[in-house]
Amino acid sequence: MPAANVEMAYDPDQDQEATRDLRKKYRETTQKFTENQDISTEDVAAALNQADTLFNEVRAINEATNDSALLVHISMFSAAKARAMKSGSGAFDVDDFVARLITYMGGRKPLTPVGDNEEEDTSEYDAGGAPLDWERIGRRALAKSKRVPVMDFMLGPLSIEQKKRNIGKRARLEKNKDDMKKPQEIREEDITRSENETTKNVATLERILNDLDGEAVNIFKFIINPHDFPQSVENLFYLSFLIRDGKCAFQIEEETGEPTIMLCQQPTQEDYADGLVKNQMVMEFDMHTWKRAIEVFNITEPMIPQRPKSETRIGSKWYG
Repeated sequence: MPAANVEMAYDPDQDQEATRDLRKKYRETTQKFTENQDISTEDVAAALNQADTLFNEVRAINEATNDSALLVHISMFSAAKARAMKSGSGAFDVDDFVARLITYMGGRKPLTPVGDNEEEDTSEYDAGGAPLDWERIGRRALAKSKRVPVMDFMLGPLSIEQKKRNIGKRARLEKNKDDMKKPQEIREEDITRSENETTKNVATLERILNDLDGEAVNIFKFIINPHDFPQSVENLFYLSFLIRDGKCAFQIEEETGEPTIMLCQQPTQEDYADGLVKNQMVMEFDMHTWKRAIEVFNITEPMIPQRPKSETRIGSKWYG
Protein backbone atom coordinates (compact mmCIF):
# COMPACT_ATOMS: atom_id res chain seq x y z
CA MET A 1 0.00 0.00 0.00
CA PRO A 2 1.82 3.13 -1.18
CA ALA A 3 1.76 6.34 0.76
CA ALA A 4 -0.38 9.18 -0.57
CA ASN A 5 2.61 11.42 -1.33
CA VAL A 6 4.59 8.76 -3.23
CA GLU A 7 4.41 8.69 -7.02
CA MET A 8 4.83 5.13 -8.30
CA ALA A 9 6.64 4.61 -11.61
CA TYR A 10 7.68 1.49 -13.49
CA ASP A 11 11.43 1.40 -13.82
CA PRO A 12 12.86 -1.79 -15.40
CA ASP A 13 16.36 -0.32 -15.12
CA GLN A 14 16.27 -0.01 -11.34
CA ASP A 15 19.64 -0.54 -9.63
CA GLN A 16 20.30 -4.27 -9.25
CA GLU A 17 21.76 -3.90 -5.75
CA ALA A 18 18.63 -2.03 -4.59
CA THR A 19 16.41 -4.66 -6.20
CA ARG A 20 18.22 -7.57 -4.49
CA ASP A 21 18.13 -5.79 -1.13
CA LEU A 22 14.39 -5.13 -1.51
CA ARG A 23 13.64 -8.76 -2.37
CA LYS A 24 15.72 -9.91 0.62
CA LYS A 25 13.71 -7.72 3.01
CA TYR A 26 10.43 -9.05 1.58
CA ARG A 27 11.62 -12.65 2.05
CA GLU A 28 12.71 -12.03 5.65
CA THR A 29 9.38 -10.40 6.54
CA THR A 30 7.38 -13.20 4.90
CA GLN A 31 9.38 -15.90 6.71
CA LYS A 32 8.22 -14.50 10.05
CA PHE A 33 4.67 -15.65 9.21
CA THR A 34 5.56 -18.96 7.57
CA GLU A 35 8.04 -20.21 10.18
CA ASN A 36 6.62 -18.78 13.41
CA GLN A 37 2.94 -19.01 14.36
CA ASP A 38 3.37 -17.41 17.80
CA ILE A 39 3.38 -13.82 16.59
CA SER A 40 1.79 -11.08 18.63
CA THR A 41 -0.65 -8.52 17.30
CA GLU A 42 2.01 -5.83 17.70
CA ASP A 43 4.37 -7.81 15.45
CA VAL A 44 1.65 -8.08 12.79
CA ALA A 45 1.08 -4.32 12.89
CA ALA A 46 4.85 -3.73 12.66
CA ALA A 47 5.07 -6.05 9.65
CA LEU A 48 2.25 -4.15 7.95
CA ASN A 49 4.04 -0.83 8.51
CA GLN A 50 7.25 -2.32 7.16
CA ALA A 51 5.37 -3.53 4.06
CA ASP A 52 4.18 0.05 3.52
CA THR A 53 7.77 1.29 3.72
CA LEU A 54 9.12 -1.37 1.37
CA PHE A 55 6.39 -0.74 -1.21
CA ASN A 56 7.61 2.84 -1.61
CA GLU A 57 10.76 1.38 -3.19
CA VAL A 58 8.96 -1.02 -5.58
CA ARG A 59 9.58 -0.22 -9.26
CA ALA A 60 9.13 -3.60 -11.02
CA ILE A 61 6.57 -6.38 -11.34
CA ASN A 62 8.51 -9.05 -9.40
CA GLU A 63 8.85 -6.86 -6.33
CA ALA A 64 5.14 -5.91 -6.54
CA THR A 65 4.32 -9.63 -6.57
CA ASN A 66 6.39 -10.13 -3.42
CA ASP A 67 4.50 -7.27 -1.77
CA SER A 68 1.15 -8.89 -2.65
CA ALA A 69 2.29 -12.23 -1.23
CA LEU A 70 3.33 -10.54 2.02
CA LEU A 71 -0.05 -8.81 2.36
CA VAL A 72 -1.79 -12.16 1.83
CA HIS A 73 0.20 -13.70 4.70
CA ILE A 74 -0.56 -10.72 6.95
CA SER A 75 -4.30 -10.81 6.20
CA MET A 76 -4.54 -14.59 6.71
CA PHE A 77 -2.68 -14.39 10.01
CA SER A 78 -4.85 -11.47 11.17
CA ALA A 79 -8.02 -13.39 10.31
CA ALA A 80 -6.81 -16.37 12.33
CA LYS A 81 -6.06 -14.08 15.28
CA ALA A 82 -9.55 -12.59 15.04
CA ARG A 83 -11.20 -16.01 15.07
CA ALA A 84 -9.23 -17.00 18.17
CA MET A 85 -10.03 -13.76 19.97
CA LYS A 86 -11.73 -14.24 23.37
CA SER A 87 -14.25 -11.95 25.03
CA GLY A 88 -13.78 -11.63 28.79
CA SER A 89 -12.76 -14.84 30.51
CA GLY A 90 -13.68 -17.29 27.74
CA ALA A 91 -14.33 -17.77 24.07
CA PHE A 92 -17.75 -17.31 22.47
CA ASP A 93 -19.89 -20.42 23.07
CA VAL A 94 -22.58 -20.86 20.41
CA ASP A 95 -24.49 -23.54 22.36
CA ASP A 96 -24.63 -21.40 25.47
CA PHE A 97 -25.85 -18.42 23.42
CA VAL A 98 -28.65 -20.46 21.83
CA ALA A 99 -29.71 -21.86 25.22
CA ARG A 100 -29.93 -18.37 26.72
CA LEU A 101 -31.80 -17.11 23.64
CA ILE A 102 -34.42 -19.87 24.02
CA THR A 103 -34.78 -19.04 27.69
CA TYR A 104 -35.22 -15.35 26.91
CA MET A 105 -38.04 -16.17 24.46
CA GLY A 106 -39.88 -18.23 27.08
CA GLY A 107 -38.77 -21.66 26.03
CA ARG A 108 -37.88 -22.78 29.57
CA LYS A 109 -37.44 -21.30 33.03
CA PRO A 110 -33.93 -19.88 33.57
CA LEU A 111 -31.79 -20.91 36.48
CA THR A 112 -30.80 -17.30 37.01
CA PRO A 113 -32.80 -14.16 36.12
CA VAL A 114 -32.13 -12.74 32.68
CA GLY A 115 -31.24 -9.05 32.72
CA ASP A 116 -33.45 -6.75 30.68
CA ASN A 117 -34.12 -3.01 30.69
CA GLU A 118 -37.82 -3.61 29.89
CA GLU A 119 -40.39 -4.86 32.40
CA GLU A 120 -40.21 -8.63 32.47
CA ASP A 121 -43.30 -10.84 32.37
CA THR A 122 -42.60 -13.84 34.60
CA SER A 123 -45.08 -15.94 32.66
CA GLU A 124 -42.60 -15.98 29.78
CA TYR A 125 -40.16 -17.99 31.86
CA ASP A 126 -42.80 -20.50 32.99
CA ALA A 127 -43.97 -21.32 29.50
CA GLY A 128 -42.52 -24.80 29.56
CA GLY A 129 -43.11 -26.27 26.11
CA ALA A 130 -45.02 -23.24 24.80
CA PRO A 131 -44.05 -21.66 21.44
CA LEU A 132 -41.11 -19.28 21.51
CA ASP A 133 -41.87 -15.58 21.74
CA TRP A 134 -40.06 -14.38 18.63
CA GLU A 135 -41.66 -10.96 18.85
CA ARG A 136 -39.82 -10.28 22.09
CA ILE A 137 -36.38 -10.95 20.65
CA GLY A 138 -37.49 -9.06 17.56
CA ARG A 139 -38.22 -5.93 19.58
CA ARG A 140 -34.78 -6.13 21.13
CA ALA A 141 -33.18 -6.52 17.70
CA LEU A 142 -35.12 -3.57 16.27
CA ALA A 143 -33.62 -1.33 18.92
CA LYS A 144 -30.15 -2.04 17.44
CA SER A 145 -31.11 -2.01 13.75
CA LYS A 146 -32.55 0.59 11.37
CA ARG A 147 -33.55 -1.98 8.75
CA VAL A 148 -37.26 -2.06 7.92
CA PRO A 149 -38.86 -5.50 8.51
CA VAL A 150 -40.07 -7.07 5.26
CA MET A 151 -42.02 -10.15 4.26
CA ASP A 152 -40.02 -13.28 3.53
CA PHE A 153 -40.75 -16.83 2.49
CA MET A 154 -39.64 -20.29 3.45
CA LEU A 155 -37.34 -21.85 0.92
CA GLY A 156 -38.74 -25.31 0.18
CA PRO A 157 -41.92 -27.18 1.14
CA LEU A 158 -42.77 -28.26 4.67
CA SER A 159 -43.04 -31.87 3.61
CA ILE A 160 -41.92 -33.74 0.55
CA GLU A 161 -43.77 -36.70 -0.82
CA GLN A 162 -41.32 -39.09 -2.34
CA LYS A 163 -42.43 -40.19 -5.74
CA LYS A 164 -42.00 -43.81 -6.61
CA ARG A 165 -40.47 -44.54 -9.94
CA ASN A 166 -42.55 -46.80 -12.12
CA ILE A 167 -40.27 -49.26 -13.83
CA GLY A 168 -42.13 -50.77 -16.72
CA LYS A 169 -40.95 -53.58 -18.89
CA ARG A 170 -40.44 -52.66 -22.48
CA ALA A 171 -41.91 -55.00 -25.01
CA ARG A 172 -39.36 -56.41 -27.36
CA LEU A 173 -39.75 -55.14 -30.90
CA GLU A 174 -40.40 -57.98 -33.23
CA LYS A 175 -39.30 -57.22 -36.77
CA ASN A 176 -41.21 -58.71 -39.63
CA LYS A 177 -38.74 -60.14 -42.10
CA ASP A 178 -41.23 -59.69 -44.93
CA ASP A 179 -41.10 -55.90 -44.44
CA MET A 180 -37.31 -55.78 -44.69
CA LYS A 181 -35.87 -54.48 -47.95
CA LYS A 182 -32.47 -55.32 -49.26
CA PRO A 183 -30.38 -52.34 -50.40
CA GLN A 184 -30.23 -51.92 -54.14
CA GLU A 185 -27.12 -53.53 -55.53
CA ILE A 186 -25.41 -51.39 -58.13
CA ARG A 187 -22.80 -52.79 -60.45
CA GLU A 188 -20.26 -50.80 -62.39
CA GLU A 189 -21.98 -51.41 -65.70
CA ASP A 190 -25.27 -50.07 -64.28
CA ILE A 191 -23.81 -46.57 -63.92
CA THR A 192 -24.09 -44.52 -67.11
CA ARG A 193 -20.86 -42.65 -67.42
CA SER A 194 -21.45 -39.08 -68.58
CA GLU A 195 -18.92 -37.30 -70.68
CA ASN A 196 -16.89 -34.48 -69.17
CA GLU A 197 -19.48 -31.69 -69.19
CA THR A 198 -16.98 -28.97 -68.27
CA THR A 199 -14.61 -29.70 -71.18
CA LYS A 200 -17.54 -29.92 -73.61
CA ASN A 201 -19.10 -26.62 -72.52
CA VAL A 202 -15.75 -24.76 -72.50
CA ALA A 203 -15.23 -25.90 -76.09
CA THR A 204 -18.74 -24.68 -76.99
CA LEU A 205 -17.99 -21.19 -75.63
CA GLU A 206 -14.68 -21.11 -77.54
CA ARG A 207 -16.46 -22.03 -80.76
CA ILE A 208 -19.07 -19.26 -80.30
CA LEU A 209 -16.33 -16.67 -79.69
CA ASN A 210 -14.46 -17.94 -82.73
CA ASP A 211 -17.55 -17.33 -84.88
CA LEU A 212 -17.36 -13.64 -83.96
CA ASP A 213 -14.12 -13.36 -86.03
CA GLY A 214 -12.16 -11.58 -83.29
CA GLU A 215 -14.88 -9.03 -82.57
CA ALA A 216 -15.15 -7.94 -78.93
CA VAL A 217 -18.44 -8.66 -77.15
CA ASN A 218 -19.91 -7.45 -73.88
CA ILE A 219 -19.23 -10.11 -71.25
CA PHE A 220 -22.72 -9.80 -69.79
CA LYS A 221 -24.38 -10.17 -73.20
CA PHE A 222 -22.24 -13.23 -73.79
CA ILE A 223 -22.72 -15.20 -70.57
CA ILE A 224 -26.21 -14.15 -69.42
CA ASN A 225 -29.15 -16.38 -70.18
CA PRO A 226 -32.18 -14.15 -69.46
CA HIS A 227 -34.35 -17.23 -68.93
CA ASP A 228 -32.06 -19.16 -66.58
CA PHE A 229 -29.91 -17.64 -63.79
CA PRO A 230 -28.08 -20.88 -62.83
CA GLN A 231 -26.93 -21.41 -66.42
CA SER A 232 -25.68 -17.82 -66.51
CA VAL A 233 -23.48 -18.62 -63.50
CA GLU A 234 -22.27 -21.79 -65.24
CA ASN A 235 -21.42 -19.80 -68.38
CA LEU A 236 -19.23 -17.45 -66.34
CA PHE A 237 -17.56 -20.50 -64.79
CA TYR A 238 -16.79 -22.04 -68.19
CA LEU A 239 -15.55 -18.70 -69.54
CA SER A 240 -13.04 -18.44 -66.68
CA PHE A 241 -11.16 -21.46 -68.09
CA LEU A 242 -10.67 -19.71 -71.43
CA ILE A 243 -9.39 -16.58 -69.68
CA ARG A 244 -7.12 -18.62 -67.41
CA ASP A 245 -5.54 -20.45 -70.38
CA GLY A 246 -4.99 -17.17 -72.22
CA LYS A 247 -7.36 -18.07 -75.08
CA CYS A 248 -9.75 -15.24 -74.23
CA ALA A 249 -8.86 -11.63 -73.40
CA PHE A 250 -10.79 -9.48 -70.96
CA GLN A 251 -10.64 -5.70 -71.24
CA ILE A 252 -12.57 -2.50 -70.49
CA GLU A 253 -13.60 -0.35 -73.46
CA GLU A 254 -12.17 3.14 -73.05
CA GLU A 255 -15.08 4.92 -74.77
CA THR A 256 -18.07 3.09 -73.22
CA GLY A 257 -16.48 1.62 -70.10
CA GLU A 258 -18.13 -1.77 -70.84
CA PRO A 259 -16.33 -5.02 -69.89
CA THR A 260 -15.67 -6.97 -73.08
CA ILE A 261 -14.08 -10.28 -74.08
CA MET A 262 -12.60 -11.59 -77.32
CA LEU A 263 -10.58 -14.56 -78.55
CA CYS A 264 -6.84 -14.02 -78.68
CA GLN A 265 -3.69 -15.96 -79.45
CA GLN A 266 -2.70 -18.15 -76.53
CA PRO A 267 0.63 -17.04 -74.98
CA THR A 268 3.63 -19.35 -75.24
CA GLN A 269 6.28 -20.20 -72.70
CA GLU A 270 8.59 -17.75 -74.44
CA ASP A 271 6.08 -14.94 -73.83
CA TYR A 272 6.02 -15.71 -70.10
CA ALA A 273 9.82 -15.88 -70.09
CA ASP A 274 9.95 -12.42 -71.66
CA GLY A 275 8.01 -10.97 -68.74
CA LEU A 276 4.35 -11.63 -69.48
CA VAL A 277 2.51 -11.82 -66.15
CA LYS A 278 -0.87 -13.44 -65.44
CA ASN A 279 -3.39 -11.26 -63.65
CA GLN A 280 -6.22 -12.63 -61.52
CA MET A 281 -9.62 -11.07 -60.91
CA VAL A 282 -12.61 -12.00 -58.78
CA MET A 283 -15.97 -11.14 -60.35
CA GLU A 284 -19.11 -10.95 -58.21
CA PHE A 285 -22.22 -12.22 -59.99
CA ASP A 286 -25.44 -12.62 -58.04
CA MET A 287 -29.12 -12.60 -58.98
CA HIS A 288 -29.40 -8.83 -58.49
CA THR A 289 -26.50 -8.26 -60.92
CA TRP A 290 -28.08 -10.74 -63.34
CA LYS A 291 -31.43 -8.89 -63.36
CA ARG A 292 -29.77 -5.47 -63.56
CA ALA A 293 -27.58 -6.50 -66.52
CA ILE A 294 -30.62 -7.84 -68.40
CA GLU A 295 -32.36 -4.51 -67.91
CA VAL A 296 -29.36 -2.28 -68.72
CA PHE A 297 -28.10 -4.16 -71.82
CA ASN A 298 -31.59 -5.18 -73.02
CA ILE A 299 -30.76 -8.89 -73.17
CA THR A 300 -33.69 -10.85 -74.59
CA GLU A 301 -32.04 -14.00 -75.96
CA PRO A 302 -28.92 -15.88 -74.83
CA MET A 303 -25.84 -15.99 -77.04
CA ILE A 304 -24.96 -19.38 -75.53
CA PRO A 305 -27.70 -21.92 -76.32
CA GLN A 306 -29.85 -23.25 -73.48
CA ARG A 307 -28.42 -26.51 -72.19
CA PRO A 308 -30.73 -29.35 -71.11
CA LYS A 309 -30.52 -30.34 -67.47
CA SER A 310 -28.05 -33.16 -66.98
CA GLU A 311 -29.37 -36.47 -65.70
CA THR A 312 -27.52 -39.49 -64.38
CA ARG A 313 -28.90 -43.00 -64.45
CA ILE A 314 -28.00 -45.26 -61.52
CA GLY A 315 -29.44 -48.73 -61.97
CA SER A 316 -33.05 -48.36 -63.09
CA LYS A 317 -33.51 -44.80 -61.77
CA TRP A 318 -32.58 -41.40 -63.17
CA TYR A 319 -31.25 -38.55 -61.02
CA GLY A 320 -31.23 -34.90 -62.17
